[in-house]
Amino acid sequence: MYLALYRKYRPKTFEDVISQPHITTTLKNEVMAGKTAHAYLFTGSRGTGKTTCAKILSMAVNCEHPVEGNPCMECEACRNIEQGATLDVVEIDAASNNGVDDVRQLREEAVYSPSQCKYRVYIIDEAHMLSPGAFNALLKIMEEPPPHVKFILATTEVHKVPVTILSRCQRFDFHRIRTEDMEKRLLWIAEQEPFTLTEEASALIAKLSDGGMRDALALLDQCASFSSEITEDTVIQAAGVAGHDDLFHLTDCIIAEDASGALEVIDKLYHAAKDLQVLLTELCAHFRDMMLMQTMKDPSAMLTLVPEEEKHTREQAGKIPLSSVLSSLAEMRETLDKMSRSTDKRLLLELCMIRLCTPALRIEQADLISRLERLENRLKAMGNTTPISVESATPPEHNPAYAAQELRSAAHGKEETDEGKPAIETPPAKARPVIIPEDNGQVEPLEAWAEVLAELSRTNAPLFGMLQSARALTKGNLLFIDGGSPLLAQMLKKEGNASKLLDAVEVKTGIRYQLRVKRAKQEQKQVDPLDLFLEQAREKGISVQEE
Repeated sequence: MYLALYRKYRPKTFEDVISQPHITTTLKNEVMAGKTAHAYLFTGSRGTGKTTCAKILSMAVNCEHPVEGNPCMECEACRNIEQGATLDVVEIDAASNNGVDDVRQLREEAVYSPSQCKYRVYIIDEAHMLSPGAFNALLKIMEEPPPHVKFILATTEVHKVPVTILSRCQRFDFHRIRTEDMEKRLLWIAEQEPFTLTEEASALIAKLSDGGMRDALALLDQCASFSSEITEDTVIQAAGVAGHDDLFHLTDCIIAEDASGALEVIDKLYHAAKDLQVLLTELCAHFRDMMLMQTMKDPSAMLTLVPEEEKHTREQAGKIPLSSVLSSLAEMRETLDKMSRSTDKRLLLELCMIRLCTPALRIEQADLISRLERLENRLKAMGNTTPISVESATPPEHNPAYAAQELRSAAHGKEETDEGKPAIETPPAKARPVIIPEDNGQVEPLEAWAEVLAELSRTNAPLFGMLQSARALTKGNLLFIDGGSPLLAQMLKKEGNASKLLDAVEVKTGIRYQLRVKRAKQEQKQVDPLDLFLEQAREKGISVQEE
């Protein structure tokens, strides 16, 4: 019977496991010292050797003649475990056996001594799939296990495993298989098989497998079925991915802002039955390579490119700014997220390419900064003499006019006239003359007045209401008020409001001024909006209780 390559060449000793020396060395030393734990947790991405190491460990602890911590593969225990002919090593798929009853059955069996081996080993694959009840049932036996029982849990999502389980396990984190180690392994396997494999093809397979050895062997097996001479073109055709020429062409179109050319490339690949989502993933990886080249002194350790491809990638990286690379990556990642939930992947990819090739459709950070700088320069050239409206910049909850309007609307159910204006309006305040200081000399406006008003709006709303229509003038250490409410002078005499105003000015300017306030000669009695509101409410028959 034909065996798939990933099964045929599965490591049988710790020495055969690649790219995991921090794990294999520790496990070998524990076996040699006879200090193996009762529970292990193997975590990492798929195809990194978790289940493989679990089976090797189960053979090593039961081996009659271990060789430096490795199973001898010759004794009866090793052969039976390898062939799955023993009941003492049980492999459980938690994805389908994740209920409480399954774990209870395990607990009932675990109390019995092993029939053939020294230890009864339970390998629980995809352990994160166990239900909360199953974890609770497993917890007790893992806390106080029989001396002849060992547990090995394997998972790709360790964050889903309860901390009570984690605390009772010896944890090992499996790393992704290094690209160079994977390439050597693929070339070695090709030497044992009746097909040839080029170095370029092995590098591409290693890149596409994303650190998973099982995925790499599955793709190699697929390529071997396609052709006995496996080249880079063979891998491209068998895997249904785009070649480097297509990626370089798409990138050139993005740099040249040629949306038409980019759409033509996508159309060609679409009719060639290429996976468009995989295409965009590869393009993301290409832009990542350019990002690394622009930000790192020596990115070669993080790149998986042959010399010719690296040269071409560097040339393209020199033609596009880093800000555009980053914004393009963000755009492509967002499109990939949408493609995973959509059936019309072609349209999403085309829209993405049009946006990448048309800078006017994208707002980049650099463009925003440039526009802000131009705006600031124009304001400086204008002299910034236009007074700032504090009322418009003040939050509504601190704006007395807004609060009065809300009060009127709530009392009258937001009644409006035909013109769309509130039924009750506050009569406009009469224009007040400018307060001119008695002292002769140069009088200048207080530049920090807007900041002072903003501070008062948060700390002293009544005083802010009196001052929001006023200006502040300075002469020496004197502070004069221009405009404001006619009742301002009276208010400043009460409860130390004058000191509060001067304190706010001092905080913003660092100068302690002497306050001078003069009322206008012609003052008319102002109608209180609240009194007007109450009078009209009484006329409409609304009961008003005054305190």
